Amino acid sequence: MLSWRNLWRHPSRSLAIMASVVLGTWAGAFILSLYFGMADGRVKIAIEQEVSHLQAHHPKFRDEYEAQWHIDIGRLDSLLPQMPSIKAWSLRSQAQGMLANASGSNGVQINGIDEVAEDAVRGFRQMIIAGNYLDSTKRNQILLGKKLSEKMKITTGNKVVLTFQDAEQEIVSGAFRVAGLYESPNAPLDELNVYIRRDDLNVLLGTPGFCMEAAVLLTGEDKVAESLAWWKLRSPDLLIEDWRAISPEVALVLSTLDFFSLIILIIVLIALAFGIINTMLMAVLERTREIGMLMAIGMNRMRIFFMIVLETLLLSLIGSPIGLLFVWITVEWLGRTGIDLSGIAGNVMKDFGYAAVIYPVLPVEKVGQIILLTIGTALLSAVFPAMKALRLRPAEAIR
Repeated sequence: MLSWRNLWRHPSRSLAIMASVVLGTWAGAFILSLYFGMADGRVKIAIEQEVSHLQAHHPKFRDEYEAQWHIDIGRLDSLLPQMPSIKAWSLRSQAQGMLANASGSNGVQINGIDEVAEDAVRGFRQMIIAGNYLDSTKRNQILLGKKLSEKMKITTGNKVVLTFQDAEQEIVSGAFRVAGLYESPNAPLDELNVYIRRDDLNVLLGTPGFCMEAAVLLTGEDKVAESLAWWKLRSPDLLIEDWRAISPEVALVLSTLDFFSLIILIIVLIALAFGIINTMLMAVLERTREIGMLMAIGMNRMRIFFMIVLETLLLSLIGSPIGLLFVWITVEWLGRTGIDLSGIAGNVMKDFGYAAVIYPVLPVEKVGQIILLTIGTALLSAVFPAMKALRLRPAEAIR
């Protein structure tokens, strides 16, 4: 009762501490929501626009990326429709070689795709920013990434030459006309990958009816383990991996989320602690005579200590829920509209494979952690002012 009454003897000071707790809770939780939103966006890009949920290769293919290590297309086309929770799949031929024009040459990965299947898996058609998507009625068309086209000064309609090794380890070349330019959220991959029709690439490779990579998109992330086990059981001769194994850098981002989010939260709460210490210390010094009187009439030092700590705890218990309410409103709003960074950091985000628009996400399990850390910070911040009060001598404090 005494702690509660003390809070409202100076309402402005108590409100200042509450405002600090509200702001600290909001800032810590909102920064966490941005961090988790960026991570979720990166995972979504990796799955939906880069590697899909599952991929299959010949066990030796990725050692040297040689065309002789291929998979029969008919076999996959008959098996994959039976996979549980499958949404779409794309069968690709691949080769590593050189792209050349009058301006020079550049090492690239050549991807032979079925234009309809690739669009179903990755939404590739929506990435086209100039020219047209691949046309099934036309031969020897190619799609280049925006960054690669700028580097080599290539525009739509230009001709380029691809040179690579076929299945017999012979050097082959083919001339292709640029049908369109694409731009994905991952600029480094745009500079590396070019896309042509699978049939055109297979003719040059000498591998008609075969592919080197099968990418599968599922209905949800929770279906990955089940579908992976199903496919491995029916294709033991293939190397089948989920997106975490194919894109380990994205899996690393997820594995460090909890650790780095805790560090971010602690940094924000340290700033909050200094504000609470300053305000509570001022409150103790202003009540020096009063605290001395309480000691003189018999209140022991532990009761005085807990009185001051309890004042801070009560303010934190009021401020934390209000801060979380503001966070919920902010995350709900920005989770729908997004935070568009394309004007100030769009190219920087793409250089690291992140979307320019961030949709904040705050996991439910983090709410309890935020409340506990905020209250813990407030309690620890009250210890120093409370210890200051314990050092007072009643007679001197009263005088």
